[in-house]
Amino acid sequence: MILVNTDYISGKELEMLGLVKGSTIQSKNIGRDISQSFKTLVGGELKAYTQMMNEARALATKRMVEEAEQLGADAVVNIRYASSAVMQGAAEVIAYGTAVKFR
Repeated sequence: MILVNTDYISGKELEMLGLVKGSTIQSKNIGRDISQSFKTLVGGELKAYTQMMNEARALATKRMVEEAEQLGADAVVNIRYASSAVMQGAAEVIAYGTAVKFR
């Protein structure tokens, strides 16, 4: 499966199959939250949260690819990511794009 953030794949003619998406909602771990709150006192990267968000993006991407495969897609173009808070301490990450088949 080819994944790109452009609306084309060089050298390929594309047939659009439709929108595909994958999402996950991640919540903070209380232990991680406490340790990261101390980090805000001195500044710097909140590595536990960075890891959490990287894992969330990977899971959302995997779910998007699974949806594209169900449509018989060869690729997903114009991929985008978004995140939003859904409640205190929890965030949704969504990956979406257009499933395409090569002609």
